[in-house]
Amino acid sequence: MPASSDPFRCDVLPDGDRRVVVRLAGELDIATAPEVDGALGRLREAGFAELVLDLRAVAFMDSSGLRVVLRWNELAASNGCTFALIAGPEQVQRVFEATRVADSLTFTEPA
Repeated sequence: MPASSDPFRCDVLPDGDRRVVVRLAGELDIATAPEVDGALGRLREAGFAELVLDLRAVAFMDSSGLRVVLRWNELAASNGCTFALIAGPEQVQRVFEATRVADSLTFTEPA
């Protein structure tokens, strides 16, 4: 696992009444995945119907991060909301491609 001197950040950026962007920075791994999952849950409970996870500043993602993404992709499909990703750097996108889930996820461009 790569060593990172930058702390993990999970910034919430509301974009209107229905859409919110959650911008991540640092490592999305076993230590930080619960924070992301909790933030998405609180935002959904607050009424946001469009959740966007911005992975552009994620330096590393392990299977825990992948599980959060897949969980929210499934929850959105069954709960009448939308979930999309802003693609991350090559090392992050490689996780989606290696696990063959990239085609089942929705990727969007940054606003």
